[in-house]
Amino acid sequence: MASLKFLLTPIFLSVLSCWCLGNSGPQLSHAQITHTNDTIKSGEVLGNSQQLVSTDGRFQLGFFNNSPDGGYLGISYTNDAYGSKVWIANRDTPIRVNSQLYLTIDTHGLLKIVHDGDGSPIVLNANEAAPNSTATLENSGNFIVKELNSDRILWQSFDHPTDTLLPGMKLGINLKTQQKWMLTSWVTDKIPAPGGFSLEWELMENGTGQLVMKHRGNMYWVSGVGSNSDFENVGTMTSDWLYYNFSYVSNETERYFSYSSPDMSVSRWVLSSDGALTDNPKPIFVRSGMCFGYSSALGCEPQKTPKCRNSNQKFEKRYGYFSPKASLGFDYNSNISIGDCWAQCWNDCSCVSFDTSTDNKTGCRFTSQFVEDQAQSFPQMNVLIETRPGEQNTWWIWFIVATAAALVVILGFLCFLRRKKLKREQESNEEATLLELTTSNRFGDANEINNDGRKGQDLKVFSFASVVAATNNFSIENKLGQGGFGPVYKGKLPEGQEIAVKRLLSSSGQGLVEFKNELILIAKLQHMNLVRLLGCCVNRDEKMLIYEYMPNKSLDFFLFDPKKRELLDWKRRYNIIEGIAQGLLYLHKYSRLRIIHRDLKASNILLDDDMNPKISDFGMAKVFGRNDAEANTGRVVGTHGYMSPEYIMEGNFSEKSDVYSFGVLILEIVSGQKTRGIYHLDRPMNLVGYAWELWREDRSLELMDSTLVESYSTLQILRCIHVGLLCVQEFAADRPTMSDVISMLTNETMSLPTPKQIAFSAQRQLIETNLPRNERESSSATITISEMDPR
Repeated sequence: MASLKFLLTPIFLSVLSCWCLGNSGPQLSHAQITHTNDTIKSGEVLGNSQQLVSTDGRFQLGFFNNSPDGGYLGISYTNDAYGSKVWIANRDTPIRVNSQLYLTIDTHGLLKIVHDGDGSPIVLNANEAAPNSTATLENSGNFIVKELNSDRILWQSFDHPTDTLLPGMKLGINLKTQQKWMLTSWVTDKIPAPGGFSLEWELMENGTGQLVMKHRGNMYWVSGVGSNSDFENVGTMTSDWLYYNFSYVSNETERYFSYSSPDMSVSRWVLSSDGALTDNPKPIFVRSGMCFGYSSALGCEPQKTPKCRNSNQKFEKRYGYFSPKASLGFDYNSNISIGDCWAQCWNDCSCVSFDTSTDNKTGCRFTSQFVEDQAQSFPQMNVLIETRPGEQNTWWIWFIVATAAALVVILGFLCFLRRKKLKREQESNEEATLLELTTSNRFGDANEINNDGRKGQDLKVFSFASVVAATNNFSIENKLGQGGFGPVYKGKLPEGQEIAVKRLLSSSGQGLVEFKNELILIAKLQHMNLVRLLGCCVNRDEKMLIYEYMPNKSLDFFLFDPKKRELLDWKRRYNIIEGIAQGLLYLHKYSRLRIIHRDLKASNILLDDDMNPKISDFGMAKVFGRNDAEANTGRVVGTHGYMSPEYIMEGNFSEKSDVYSFGVLILEIVSGQKTRGIYHLDRPMNLVGYAWELWREDRSLELMDSTLVESYSTLQILRCIHVGLLCVQEFAADRPTMSDVISMLTNETMSLPTPKQIAFSAQRQLIETNLPRNERESSSATITISEMDPR
């Protein structure tokens, strides 16, 4: 019997090989079944005990059994002790355990998984094949099929991701083929079938993008806008995170996100069955924790929640058992896992505990009563708990509360006596803290040129000596301009990078508070239309901010010069308008902080090599809470002609204050005139008032800069003027949001509302605020107007 079995084995292999390849090729010999290199050629077979190995030895491809689910073809790292799979070919169609499995590529170029169980061969590249093809496992972990002696790729595993993103893989979409690249979790850590979570790349309105995680198609978590090595909603990065370099591509062919890990030999982002996103070998958590219910985890999207649940409730693991009499039933669906159970129990008001229903962690079971047992002899279940303390209070609690209240009153009185002293000391202490950045031993000797340290989010602390050297001792030849808070100099670092140094005068209006404000704010902002802050320098009374150098200076340098404005044709001006709008939209809506700029003007719009705009000068910016509509200040700061009437007269500012300033900028860009540069023959009138008069008389095109006659688009010019007038309406509630503004500018078929009363009269009100007290109404706001043009 044993000898018969020995004889049948090669016969079976030969018959199976013929069946795999049809009548198009000869019967395979036993030698043709052996494979340990990185490539399968037409007519060859990879057996279920054999592997392909990439040329650098990093990746291997072969069959594995995931009992009791079935057999699969997968790719893994060769040095992974756990054998975790980075890609699986047949995750939807597992093959019966103990089946004979083979991978082959036939003469037609079809890459097939063949087995002796029930069913037909599994073809991986049905619509992407060519005769005489080869299949190769590359050093990147990509399994590709291409024509023999050709570089044309017919099919590749990177186009069909499973739950793992490798360096070089893409998340996004191919716009020509509509091929989507996205991750889908396993049902459980043992079952590769598609689970409930997916990870996609979403291109946002402002041209940036973010990672989006969904659960069963519903928004679950978003990463926020990405930078070169960070995401807004990932939280504080560990040093390990610095190993990643992120890439963002958006063109006519494709839009995608990818990452590289140059300093790590092994890296893979894995979307787990419970919605965590980790780099397995580290492990580094890109995100972890459930986002269901009232989760406050960074980036979690709001979920529909029944009225019976509240923000003090959550599920925690507890030892114990389900009460048999209180069972709410079982769900044995093998395609659902713990995340689905979580959502079902949370939405069932009678459910207080849940767990999976099978040994392989699929399905669900629910109960309305849970019995806790601290002996730990029972398994851990997910139990609904109240995080709020109970309502029962004893007399000693009230005694403590009363005593504490008395102490608060006494301490409050003492604090009141010391308030002025502490206020004086606060600024000196803060300044000492900033000075420490340049004198701390961890950054070396502050007098050394090359001692620059690093703090926070890629911000450098420059030594005073290094800034002096870079700017040639702040020479007049290096001076770029004079701003409201001091001069700006061009500099060049030893490594060749060009910088702009904003040197704040001690006599300027910008003190330590504004300096820290700009330093902290810009460090957290990442957008192509915002200027990039490289670092700072503090030396005694000197405070300096170091920016990326903008070779084309600022918008006003070109716009208000009779000769240089000719370089700004209409296409460039329209691009500048759109860029400023995108930058403002990011500040108002998409940045991790909701920010009102408060000093938007032409001199604060810098231009890069390609004349792309970048918003700068955040010394006057204010951070808003996500639910705040507006705020009030006792100190009104800004520039004459750009401030909204409610801000000037009452100190109220909001997103609509920036919208007003943006409207003034649009009119300046279209006309090439300063907002204070036009005066009516009969009465004083600024640019806003002049544009309003022309619009009412249906003569808006007369506002256009005469240098645009050969490049302008009539429809775009008139639309921009119309949008600008909508932005400068007298009442803030009538003005559009920046989201609306972008829609109005880019959608030429969108009808525009008629502007209401324009706020040009506010400039006369501004004049009144500078009149003697007996000639104007009193105002509680202190007004600081900047007439100087920075840079």
